[in-house]
Amino acid sequence: MLAMQGYGATFFETPIGLCGLAWSGRGVTLAQLPEQTPEATRARVRQRAKSPRERPPPPPISDAIACIRALLRGGMIDLTTIALDMDRIDEFDRRVYEVSRFIPCGETRTYGAIARAIGEPNAARSVGQALGRNPYALIVPCHRVVAAGGKTGGFSAGGGVVTKLRILDIERGAAMRADAGLDEPQLRLL
Repeated sequence: MLAMQGYGATFFETPIGLCGLAWSGRGVTLAQLPEQTPEATRARVRQRAKSPRERPPPPPISDAIACIRALLRGGMIDLTTIALDMDRIDEFDRRVYEVSRFIPCGETRTYGAIARAIGEPNAARSVGQALGRNPYALIVPCHRVVAAGGKTGGFSAGGGVVTKLRILDIERGAAMRADAGLDEPQLRLL
């Protein structure tokens, strides 16, 4: 992703509702899923991103928006190349996000599996808490992390577990189409 200047925020429609992105010169600082209303989504971004000015997205953010929209339309989209600004993220959460970010579209991992992957096998609960604080929804796909025994676990985005299941259904459909050779090519950011 190319370097961006300044801070900003933007909002965009998706198949699941109004989403928002905030950014700094280093990358995305916040990816917000829809709240109950568009006004609530805007308020949540202003509160969580420390009131960034709404402005037109620079090219790297426009590219990220295109990828997020395509993912939510059911495409097998790779969001791992979207630059994230993790300057304000503590070390444990950063490790959780870095591992979680690479869970493939249409697949899930357990909180325990993420804990083991970061070298903290007894930290499944802490992994869940870190994912509950995830400021990069979809880009760090916390919706792909579930509890042991097939339970969904929590989801802090608007709509809670219903939204988590909806996104997982969209992605599983994309994965099934891709396995059958029916999906569009993956969209990747340069």
